[in-house]
Amino acid sequence: MEQNNSNQNAALLVMDVQCATVNRLNEDADSFIRSVTKAIQTAHGNKIQVIYVVVGFRKGYPEASSNNKSFSALKNGFVNFDTEEATRVHASVFPQLDDIVITKKRVSAFTGSDLEVVLRSLEIKHLVLSGLATSGVVLSTLREAADKDYAITVLSDCCADMDEEVHRVLTTKVFPRQAAVMTSDEWDATNLS
Repeated sequence: MEQNNSNQNAALLVMDVQCATVNRLNEDADSFIRSVTKAIQTAHGNKIQVIYVVVGFRKGYPEASSNNKSFSALKNGFVNFDTEEATRVHASVFPQLDDIVITKKRVSAFTGSDLEVVLRSLEIKHLVLSGLATSGVVLSTLREAADKDYAITVLSDCCADMDEEVHRVLTTKVFPRQAAVMTSDEWDATNLS
């Protein structure tokens, strides 16, 4: 990958890696968590800002419109995202002291959060994306980040989806149109001094 920005202008986004979402992966969870852990270690080792983005709501989901098919289902109790426990980052990749945690209210990491304010204040120009699900937060955040003119890298093994074919199509056919797509090992190699 061509390095467009220095590490000081890059941030690793670890998105929706919460207990409620990781537990839905079943047998794929361990491999996914190992890859995300490696990416976080690479970021910390290279002074790249790590930003965790979690989805969370107030008790009773007042932010979830009945017109929003995905989030209105939360009111029916299929997945619980209105408690502190539900919004907590998975223990295996828990944030360190200098990491930033942002709470969003929609699928994209930008919508209903202060992510853009944080990115501007840190002068971040390059986003490295990881998270659950590939067809959810990763896709939505990539599209919005591209429209906002960020340089984007997607770590394919640090993204997962309930549908492996959807993950494959997105990471091999759709994402390369707007981002560099690589594995956490390849990204680690690009950051070696």
